[in-house]
Amino acid sequence: MELTREEVAAPGRANVGQLLAALALALVVFVGVPLWANDYWLNAILVPFLILSLAGLGLNFLTGFAGQLSLGAAAFMSVGAYATYNLLVRVPALPLAVDLLLGGAVSATVGVLFGLPSLRIKGFYLIVSTLAAQFFVVWLFTRVAWFSNDDTSGVLSAPALTMGPWRISTPASRYLFVLGVATLLFAFGVRLVRSELGRCWMAVRDMDTAASVIGIPVGRTKLLAFALSSFVLGIAGALWAFAYLGTVEPDGFNLNLSFQILFIIIIGGMGSIGGNFLGAAFVVLLPILLSNSAGALGALGIAEDQLQNLQKIVFGTLIIVFLVKEPDGLARLVQLAWQRWTAKEQE
Repeated sequence: MELTREEVAAPGRANVGQLLAALALALVVFVGVPLWANDYWLNAILVPFLILSLAGLGLNFLTGFAGQLSLGAAAFMSVGAYATYNLLVRVPALPLAVDLLLGGAVSATVGVLFGLPSLRIKGFYLIVSTLAAQFFVVWLFTRVAWFSNDDTSGVLSAPALTMGPWRISTPASRYLFVLGVATLLFAFGVRLVRSELGRCWMAVRDMDTAASVIGIPVGRTKLLAFALSSFVLGIAGALWAFAYLGTVEPDGFNLNLSFQILFIIIIGGMGSIGGNFLGAAFVVLLPILLSNSAGALGALGIAEDQLQNLQKIVFGTLIIVFLVKEPDGLARLVQLAWQRWTAKEQE
């Protein structure tokens, strides 16, 4: 059966449409947002949203794609932040991009060390093992003054960021810097999960015994998941400290942050690249929504000092709902909605 001219041209038109849509999106986020968004949106919403999306990507490599449970995401972020800080301060000749990559590499090394127990244990016991990283890292950075440039408090002011002649000091410049790094790492993530290593991760996640039978080196695959996950988390941690908090301190990477990142991948969708954006948007916007709804909630008898507890209740309820009803998270719901809309358009 021969294809019509319209059917032959359809794939090309679809590719052109996707390219134009991507260019329009890039124009909006790289040009439109810095021009029109105010400092509050840039500092308090968009920068943390991008960094948490990036942290979600790192944890998704490990948990969503490789199936290795972890509660040490914030610990690996702090390793990246302190490593990058020391590189910036002690080796000022290195470019900022190299400092970030080396900070991520240090975090990857630490991630592999704490990932070694995954060769023997899994599930709840692995969670406990990675949780130990959270407490050990905080202890190390507060007790060993060298990591904090001989400041025993462990609280450091973030150094000035520059890339050649570009000073990253304004809200718009910090946003663009974070956006550029996130874009590169998400592009890397898309290629990675579609590669042979990504397929090996998913095979180990689904059934590591079967993966071993077909010749996949399970131990090496798990350690690579810890390494690449911690690499991305380390860079996200440096951005969290330098571009968002403005300080490098252990309390900025506490256990609550690890839980937030875990919530991001559960709500957004484990094993989904786009789900990290959806989960991060939810985590960032929910507290703002509750804060702006304080008046309405007050009429229901919920005081302002109870909003944080309400936020925890909402998160806990949603996690239970998603785990039971839709384990693939918001990403799957968006995909289903898009399929229904396109089906109606074709009718």
